[in-house]
Amino acid sequence: MNGLQYILVAIVTFIAAIDQFNFLESLYQPIVMGPVVGAILGDVKTGLVVGGTYQLMTIGNMPVGGAQPPNAVIGGIMATFFAVSLKLDVTASVGLAVPFSLFGQYAVVLTFTLMSPLMDKADGYAAKADVKGIERIQYFAMGLLGLLFAVIAVAGCAGGEALGTTLQSMSGNWFMGGLSAAGGMMRYVGFAVLMKIMLANDMWGIYLAGFAMAALLAACSLSGPALVLVAFVGIAIAIYDYNMNVKIKNVAGSGNGGASDGI
Repeated sequence: MNGLQYILVAIVTFIAAIDQFNFLESLYQPIVMGPVVGAILGDVKTGLVVGGTYQLMTIGNMPVGGAQPPNAVIGGIMATFFAVSLKLDVTASVGLAVPFSLFGQYAVVLTFTLMSPLMDKADGYAAKADVKGIERIQYFAMGLLGLLFAVIAVAGCAGGEALGTTLQSMSGNWFMGGLSAAGGMMRYVGFAVLMKIMLANDMWGIYLAGFAMAALLAACSLSGPALVLVAFVGIAIAIYDYNMNVKIKNVAGSGNGGASDGI
């Protein structure tokens, strides 16, 4: 990586770190950050593949209060770096990026801890209707988290380059084989966590039918667009189910709807 690439990675990481808790535009998601970092490093396609793979791994992760899961921002960036710059296998890159995602987790917890004493000050500003004071605290928290993430990402890339020769020399041995297997497994674990939370008993038939459709389409030499086609069918079923439920409620006389009408 050259100096400009380091600067761009730092800027992108800074923005993604803030977006994770403040902008909430989903810019921080690996599926978005992967191709962006891939473009900076010169390989958008690999970045997209890595981002999609890492997204599946983290799709079921959910912070609960102060308990934070391994951070998707740092993990996704480092996985893309390993795959593009060091030419590692995608699954191995994902597995190797997990320790770096823990550093992102520590940065979030550290920021939360440092900001806790300032909440009393924010309450004081609120009591005095001092909007500028509250804004200063918010901007400080955003800047602190973005800076910590940018430093971790740049340091990780610099350290990763130093380890590049060693990692490439280990390609094909038991260590890298195990790392690839672990990275490949993580996407299924992440999706399983999401299913455990969201999947309803009456949806199992549709879920299994989706797998069957994907297998049939792959057998017909449509393995590339198969998931996209299955997704379109899933969207059609979801829209139909939603519209039917709304009609049933209207016929039953509950035309006002309610919270259960939302998605």
